[in-house]
Amino acid sequence: MPEWFRRSAVKIKTADKRDTVEGQWIKCPRCAKVIFRRELEKNDHVCPNCTHHFKIPSSDYFRLLLDNEDYTEIGSDIRPVDSIKFNAVRKYTDQLTDARKKSGLTDAIKIVRGEISTSPCILGVMDFDFIGGSMGSVVGERIRLGIDRAREERIPLVLITASGGARMQEGAFSLMQMAKTSAKLAQFNQERGLYISVLTNPTTGGTTASFAMLGDLIFAEPNALIGFAGARVIKQTIGEDLPEGFQRAEFLLEKGFLDDIIQRRELKSTLTRVFRLMCIHDKNPTAPSSGSQVKTDSVLPT
Repeated sequence: MPEWFRRSAVKIKTADKRDTVEGQWIKCPRCAKVIFRRELEKNDHVCPNCTHHFKIPSSDYFRLLLDNEDYTEIGSDIRPVDSIKFNAVRKYTDQLTDARKKSGLTDAIKIVRGEISTSPCILGVMDFDFIGGSMGSVVGERIRLGIDRAREERIPLVLITASGGARMQEGAFSLMQMAKTSAKLAQFNQERGLYISVLTNPTTGGTTASFAMLGDLIFAEPNALIGFAGARVIKQTIGEDLPEGFQRAEFLLEKGFLDDIIQRRELKSTLTRVFRLMCIHDKNPTAPSSGSQVKTDSVLPT
């Protein structure tokens, strides 16, 4: 029998399979397409097949919207405390420690003073990785500081939301932030300040019931979950079947709760157009030349 028939005596060398690095491929939850992570990152974490918008950390929004990293953070020295000594399955202090490690943040929102297409503004971005983007005392106070800074400088205010609602670990203190932020925005409105709210997935609970839905312009990312109570709670309360997708951005736009749905990659250009349309430059003859910085007054349409 020829030697080449004797397979037991022949050692066939095959190429080793390359190990697949865990997490390099991501399955889209909407269309089930498998996407290479690097390609997804290049596309601003938007599915190239169905335009599903994946959740992204707050740092990515600052990178996408601001002209550079030369911005000033507002309220960074304010940190959460366990004021009511909350202690359930886990202590609130332990949850805060874990949230800081997971997100790299000190609370669920970061407020900065920066520039979008050379237009100065106050930009605040919530981060769902910090205890579900819940609104506690620090979130409310940082938003208050951001509103006051926008009032003082007469520049636009932009808040990007991602939240599960009020932070139960702070009890009534978290609920007070709804009234606090709403009152400050009312004051900002009376002084003709421009406030733009951008709702991302998810925006729910007390955040929706307060500052998220009080914008002069309210935008949302595609298919973002937006609502106050959960669908099951609402159905049990009213005892009726609910329309399909009634808490999604597209349904809310159809019913007039939103002004527009904006793709993530188009958000900066949209904000830029709004700023240019709604901000009036000082035309005083004694104003600095075009080569100098010109002060702007942000106003609402009359």
